[in-house]
Amino acid sequence: MSADTHDSTKPAEAERESGEGDDPKGRLATVLQVLPALGASGGVERGTVDVARAVVEAGGRALVASSGGPLEHDLARVGAEHVTLPVHSKNPLVMRANIGRLADLISKENVDIVHARSRAPAWSAYFATRRTNCHFITTYHGTYSQGFWLKNRYNSVMTKGERVIAISNFIAGHVRQMYGIPAAHIRVIHRGVDTERFDTQKVSAERVVTLANQWRLTEGLPVVMLPGRLTRWKGHTVFIDAIAKLNRRDIRCLLVGSDQGRTGYREHLESLVNQRNLGEVARIVDHCSDMPAAYMLSDVVVSASTDPEAFGRVIVEAQALGRPVIASDHGGARETVIEGRTGWLVPPGDSDALAAALDKVLSLGEPARKELAETAIANVQRNFTGKTMCAKTLEVYDEVLHLKPGS
Repeated sequence: MSADTHDSTKPAEAERESGEGDDPKGRLATVLQVLPALGASGGVERGTVDVARAVVEAGGRALVASSGGPLEHDLARVGAEHVTLPVHSKNPLVMRANIGRLADLISKENVDIVHARSRAPAWSAYFATRRTNCHFITTYHGTYSQGFWLKNRYNSVMTKGERVIAISNFIAGHVRQMYGIPAAHIRVIHRGVDTERFDTQKVSAERVVTLANQWRLTEGLPVVMLPGRLTRWKGHTVFIDAIAKLNRRDIRCLLVGSDQGRTGYREHLESLVNQRNLGEVARIVDHCSDMPAAYMLSDVVVSASTDPEAFGRVIVEAQALGRPVIASDHGGARETVIEGRTGWLVPPGDSDALAAALDKVLSLGEPARKELAETAIANVQRNFTGKTMCAKTLEVYDEVLHLKPGS
């Protein structure tokens, strides 16, 4: 992010109305990111902290508005500032009130760019930037559920940025197809993996052994893992069927993820495991706080999603640690998996194809696994790091600073 931004001695609104804000001079940019909350585990939330850090390191000022959460402490550590507002609310009256709250914040803090990352806060932020003549960009994180016209209208706010950041080419295509957004207004920036955290040299053997003992894994048996919250479209039933078709007792299969209150679905999966006579082979374990260690104890990592993943963070994190991966052949996985070299793609919902791919991976010899690991790590380092994501995001910030707000 360049140092060419607004003169801090002049009120923001007056400066923008005068037109001088189209080629800002005199201080580094102030960027306000807006999202519902700062939970500890979400990729959107982690990305927000990463971008805030990048803004500060570039010499700018980073603000984040949300309803709060554990990552407030991370923001403070990187030199960013958090403002607590009820932007998580979907109540129309609260959303309307948030317009004024955000407009006041933009004017008071002389904000140059508002970056919205979720629909409810994006609507409030959109109208607040119109009041203050401030730059507005969005990140389109998923396909969102489509429905009647009002639902589609609600989703459309994520296309109203002067630039729309899409987290994959798949999402960029979806935005163009659904909303007719010109390709010139879309910037594809893949989500980034924290390669400091997901680094084979940083994950100690002790951490891996501790987790293996916690999960009561039998030493020496290959481990197949499907990480992901327990929700139907993640393909857990396809995974269980594929494991049953392998007809092997010498492996251990883990479904790692919280049910988030979906106890009925969890019970259904446990029943399915018992019906397939997989009680000693497959088990469900709760949310894991040490995913790098979980990947490292796995011999293959699976994403069996029946709906397209917007990006597919799990598959990229696993590759960062040199793990072979198998993913459904749609969505973001087509951009992150190098077929036959870092992993394999299988038709969505096809348990026979998944079983065949699992058999292939579990049969790999040590030289082949080593070559795959090196290629997978290089793939992530080259294309999907947090540093790359942040650098490209700052480029978008620079780009919009030289546009007339709203263009």
